[in-house]
Amino acid sequence: MDGGLLVHEWISKSGGSEKVFAELVATFPTADLRVLWSDVQAPFGARRVVESWLARTPLRKSKAAALPFMVGAWRRLPSDRPYDWMLVSSHLFAHHARLRRGSQPFVKLVYVHTPARYIWTPELDARGSGLVARIASTFLKPLDRRRAAEASEIAANSEYVRERIRDTWGLDARVIYPPVDTARIAHGAPWADRLDEDEAGLLASLPEGFVLGASRFIPYKRLELAIKAGESVGRPVVIAGSGPEEARLRDAAAQAEVPVHFVLKPSDALLFALYERASVYVFPAVEDFGIMPVEAMACGTPVIANTVGGAGESVGVCGGGVLLDAFDRQSLRTAIEAVQTIDRSALRERVGRFSAERFRSEIREWVTSSMGRAAT
Repeated sequence: MDGGLLVHEWISKSGGSEKVFAELVATFPTADLRVLWSDVQAPFGARRVVESWLARTPLRKSKAAALPFMVGAWRRLPSDRPYDWMLVSSHLFAHHARLRRGSQPFVKLVYVHTPARYIWTPELDARGSGLVARIASTFLKPLDRRRAAEASEIAANSEYVRERIRDTWGLDARVIYPPVDTARIAHGAPWADRLDEDEAGLLASLPEGFVLGASRFIPYKRLELAIKAGESVGRPVVIAGSGPEEARLRDAAAQAEVPVHFVLKPSDALLFALYERASVYVFPAVEDFGIMPVEAMACGTPVIANTVGGAGESVGVCGGGVLLDAFDRQSLRTAIEAVQTIDRSALRERVGRFSAERFRSEIREWVTSSMGRAAT
């Protein structure tokens, strides 16, 4: 589908929204690409990525410092060609994107990962709890609501986010679940057989039947609850990932009643092998969608997730685990015992609802149908 423009906040080396944007880029091979900046050299091969003026400043090194300038950077974007449609991938201010006067696309579509958490739901994001952030949000909320209303149509990445869009912006949205490479993850040789020598040795050194917690090491992921889950049933725990909370998590591990092993910055293959080896994957975070629980289920591993948030949707759709309101020891013990009866082979097949192929099909249909509705 020609004549399109794809817009995303920024491109970093890893992240769920970056994976979604990569699928959008693959889905629309002739669309132009715009971001605030890219931390990855040639992220899409020969495809040109146009960066904003912020990319030429030191502000790109600090999202917090760049934040006051982002809203302005998205307005009056230079354009040397007209576009029939613009599809925006937004989790902060990208939905504010607007081309300079006279160059507006026929249709502007916004795929929302979340309305900015630290503006609208600071209780879910510590960045919004400070005095400056709270003052700024007072002014940003009405502006953000007006700019969101510029969209021709909106899609949310989960029912949970759809409800938040309705609550924050007063707008309706359809739901298009994000892409997960379920076909690659769920089929083929065991991931343990696809590791290099060092990774295979690391995997072999881990105990059997471990409880897995894996994500970025940041506060809202609540990885210490994976340790509590292991303690509740007397099983060893593996914590995989990296981030600023590593020291705190290691302190918690040192005081744990069960052995806790850390796997730092695992490759995709090693992460998938960890999923396969784990007795259960514990994911207590309140996420907008939560790709990692879907990956775990694609590996046949049951999940314990929060009833609040998008992860609960995917686990519920797949029948892939247990949802908890409270992560106390008794609830965790009961949940871990319950998920052991889940058929792992059948679970691998049920995650196709979240496949990349399904995402591409739904996105194409959305753009095409939106163009048709706008023309009538």
